[in-house]
Amino acid sequence: MIYWDHNASAPLRPEVAALIEQRVRDGEAVVGNAASVHGAGRRARARLDAARAKVAAALRCEPKEVCFTASGSEADALAVKGAYAAVRKKEPARVKVVVSAVEHPAVLGAVRQLGGEVALIRPGADGRVDAGAMLAAVDERTAVCSLMWANNETGVLQPVAEVARECRKRGVRFHTDAVQAAGKVPVAVGDADLLSISGHKLGAPVGTGALVVRRGVDLEALVPGHQEWGRRGGTQDALGAEALALALELATKDLGTSALRDRFEQLAMKLDGVRVNGAGAPRVPNTSNLLFEGADGEALLIALDLEGICVSSGAACASGSLSPSHVLLAMGLTPAQAHASLRFSLGSNATEAEVDQVADALRRHLPAARRA
Repeated sequence: MIYWDHNASAPLRPEVAALIEQRVRDGEAVVGNAASVHGAGRRARARLDAARAKVAAALRCEPKEVCFTASGSEADALAVKGAYAAVRKKEPARVKVVVSAVEHPAVLGAVRQLGGEVALIRPGADGRVDAGAMLAAVDERTAVCSLMWANNETGVLQPVAEVARECRKRGVRFHTDAVQAAGKVPVAVGDADLLSISGHKLGAPVGTGALVVRRGVDLEALVPGHQEWGRRGGTQDALGAEALALALELATKDLGTSALRDRFEQLAMKLDGVRVNGAGAPRVPNTSNLLFEGADGEALLIALDLEGICVSSGAACASGSLSPSHVLLAMGLTPAQAHASLRFSLGSNATEAEVDQVADALRRHLPAARRA
């Protein structure tokens, strides 16, 4: 199998699997509540604290600024809804949210649930949001501004640092979804107030994530409780936190290059009617979103799958949906073009042989997908 769908979910890292196995062997996988004062509880607390410190070191923040969650989507929702509620409690006139049109559905869904005023900023044809356009929408009525670090479908990197810096000057809470950036490009909290990551994109188990909440930023909990300094109730998963921390540490040390991705795109674009969605914009090094003009994207995806090549159409969270990608539509593609696009997201274990094999499969199956 050639697994080129790492943006959907990365395989469990061997080092993380070994950690989990060791904890199970030692009988400490689920023993001990970190809030308990007995020995087992203190050991769980020590493991949780060590994991928190490791995440903080990787993201260049303070350990107490790290809030563990059960997913990147939960971290996104907590950031947007929690910050919005906290701001409005102090300043009721701030009813506006400024957000890009290419955000992950977790962010866009949270924004819709708020019921306030929304400024949706579209990207250029290359998928990159103009910082000036986004900041033009940020005014005295804005409570929260959210801009993802890297897009999950195209890999396009957004001007996060510039927007975060200006929002901080204006006293507007800024959140960035760094789920697809962490472990692929250098990521640090910087001027952002809130930053989300997800464990299973890094090689940790599904069900792990974290939200960095910068010191001094108020947040209303979605799940009440005393855990995580009142930001997220519920017994903490010490093993999940350890797995996330280890995966993040390992991924941050080995960011990789775009050499194989670039080679793949060069081979693919030798085929007629193939182009890169997001070409010309800075991107994370592992992601190619290709438009196969006139093709049935689903037919092409199935043909590749039958050869053991795993890729995706759009975002994994929208799998099975007949609706075209909101990201590609926002970039100006037609619904037909969006349906004719596939995402290839390579892992650190990708090889030149795999690149050649996938490119050859596209050459053989593309004519049939166009007839379909």
